Amino acid sequence: MDYLREIDFETAEFANLYDELPLWSAPFALMLLERVPISPGIAILDVGAGTGFLTIELAQRCGADATVIAVDPWQAAMARLDHKLNQLGIHNARTIVQDAAMVDLPDASIDLIVSNLGVNNFKNPDEVLRTCFRVAKPGARFLLTTNLVGHMAEFYDVYRAVLIESGFADRTAVLNTHVNHRATPDSVRQRLGRAGFNVLTVDTGVFHERFANGSALLRHYLIRSGFIQGWRSVAPPESVETIFAALERKLNEISTVRGGLALTIPMACFDAHKPQTMA
Repeated sequence: MDYLREIDFETAEFANLYDELPLWSAPFALMLLERVPISPGIAILDVGAGTGFLTIELAQRCGADATVIAVDPWQAAMARLDHKLNQLGIHNARTIVQDAAMVDLPDASIDLIVSNLGVNNFKNPDEVLRTCFRVAKPGARFLLTTNLVGHMAEFYDVYRAVLIESGFADRTAVLNTHVNHRATPDSVRQRLGRAGFNVLTVDTGVFHERFANGSALLRHYLIRSGFIQGWRSVAPPESVETIFAALERKLNEISTVRGGLALTIPMACFDAHKPQTMA
């Protein structure tokens, strides 16, 4: 089962293959760009910038007088972003290879903070958000997107059934923990509030990831790089291949009946700001 092998995303080879904006994250990014303020001369911080879709778009859309700072600990991605900025002749953006919780920027220096699918990937989200609050100017906006609890529910329902049928009903608790670590609108709102931000609006939406069958799903490169390792951690280590073989068969059977797989992806965009004055 080649798709069960772990992919090392720290390598330059992975970063070079990584899409400019994978279809997984594109709907979230478009949701954010529809709402983000576009203004000349502003200082923007892109948190969890990856290979830099938002960094590049905002640096160009806001004009040469704006400044965009991309921060991400993913060194290979930041190197690729540096290369793209150089090739595109974009001189008003720069990268910082660092954990966003410790980013070395002056207090109250940023007008706009953006983060596409960042919060659910941070190891220390509360610390990151507190740092964002520190570097934000009074009145600064903070727009972030995240996927929500309930994503890929169709897949997880099948996985749960396979665990039970395979004699591992006890592992459904592990699966539930894995599923429920995703954000909810209330949990993100509360997290932003604890950091000091006031949430102005929360917009939600949904899209679908469609596959011919389970075999296509499990071998898709984005699924392999972003999800497989989390999914396999649910199964007992000694039975991973057995369970995934059963999971693939079950998904394929369902696909035959339904004419393919459609996985639901709920998403949200949060528009928050730092108060002009502190109480």
